[in-house]
Amino acid sequence: MAGIATAGRLARRGFEVTVVEARSKPGGRCDRLQANGFRFDLGPTLFLMPDVFEETFADLGERLHDRLDLHRIQPTYRVHFHDGTQIDLTADLVSMREQLESLETGSFEQFLRFLASGCRFYHVSLDRFVTRNFYNLFDMFNPLNIGLVFQLKALTTHFRHTARFFSDPRLCAAFSFQNMYLGLSPYEAPATYALLQYSELADGVWFPRGGMYRAVEELVKVAEGLGVRFLYNCPVRQIELDGQKAAAVLLENGDRIAADLIVVNADLPYAYQNLLPDDGTARALTRKRYSSSTLMFYWSIKGPRSPHLMHHNVFLADHCYRESFDQIFHEKTLPSEPSFYVCAPARTDPSFAPPDGDALMVLVPVGHLHDHAPQNWPALRQRARKAVLDRLAVAGIRGLDSAIAMEKTLGPEDYLNEYRLAKGAAFGLSHNFMQTGYLRPHNRHRRYGNLYFVGASTHPGTGLPIVLLSARLVVERILKEHGLPKAAVAAGAFSPRAIPA
Repeated sequence: MAGIATAGRLARRGFEVTVVEARSKPGGRCDRLQANGFRFDLGPTLFLMPDVFEETFADLGERLHDRLDLHRIQPTYRVHFHDGTQIDLTADLVSMREQLESLETGSFEQFLRFLASGCRFYHVSLDRFVTRNFYNLFDMFNPLNIGLVFQLKALTTHFRHTARFFSDPRLCAAFSFQNMYLGLSPYEAPATYALLQYSELADGVWFPRGGMYRAVEELVKVAEGLGVRFLYNCPVRQIELDGQKAAAVLLENGDRIAADLIVVNADLPYAYQNLLPDDGTARALTRKRYSSSTLMFYWSIKGPRSPHLMHHNVFLADHCYRESFDQIFHEKTLPSEPSFYVCAPARTDPSFAPPDGDALMVLVPVGHLHDHAPQNWPALRQRARKAVLDRLAVAGIRGLDSAIAMEKTLGPEDYLNEYRLAKGAAFGLSHNFMQTGYLRPHNRHRRYGNLYFVGASTHPGTGLPIVLLSARLVVERILKEHGLPKAAVAAGAFSPRAIPA
């Protein structure tokens, strides 16, 4: 998505742009599977921060709502706790008051204060950190920003911040698990990420009719209309260098494509390790913190749709919450009692499954690939599958195993081999204070001034709306450092070629 948005933005500014895509279709992890009347979004399923999508389409000369049929999901999702209680998170404050007070007296007032902190974090972080480039250390560490670090509670963990508002461990879990959208632990992620809960309830969680992949398709159509050329099934073997600049991309089929600018949308650690000469950066990147991975199950269900599932459903192991995150992030494995997420999109868009069936996506967070002690993924996958089916049966969704007509799975090894994500980390490099802003891998190579990076593992970070912002930032930097093509300035014609590889 970041590469497509970058390509479209550059093309609209007069660059001749070619996108070199390794796979047979665009979108990367924002992928789709269709089979026998069933449809699945293989990647992101939460359409958050719609204003970022609106800005992206507007910058390409389009209106978001002319391109996508968006529906707001209400309630946002249902959270199931280990003791059988549940809560529907919704923007309906009357409903939230009734639900929260039934779990903890006085919690609704604390909830409003919690949201207020998230609102503050959201607007300050976007205005001052997320939507700007950091060209040097002082851009980030100056007297004004030092004060903002404390205002954003960047040195406090998200869970500790949440626990200041709620006493009930169920509510602490319900308002901190959202870090997993980014592959982070609430016990390590900065409290700043309380902005996620604010964004969900204030801006809403949306769903494009036809699925998340519709956003990919529409961005590609817009980019093609602006003159972008897409080459599929063209994996890049190497980026050719010439002195202090990148000169071309060399494809595995032997072709060479010369370029004045190269923008790499492959996972940044993968690019340094596989596409560029060894200058020590790849080794340094292996020592960085990486996000978690996931075990994914995509189930085509024959039979009636369960009334116990909403569009978005979260099942938390809140009674062993800390232990489960320790097992994911420190032991790099599947928790003994995993939390998991179930997406049932046919609740909003019936076209995802035949009338007599259902399409379910299950996400189980796990550790990424272990460098020194390889995990037994087939065994872990079977254990995760059983844990999910057992927990769903307790919630009233019984007999699901025998109703599965088709099953597809994805795991850390697939993220490494199919999507070329280092360590099989599904969300790229992790986010902690030492891996944000100027301290995160930069979106331009330090030596080759015409070689740029875009996507989850560079600034500003991971998450679908955020990688779209990375596209905006890298184009701003390109224009600042290279200007518009001369022909575009003179006559609006296409001139230098930029290659998002």
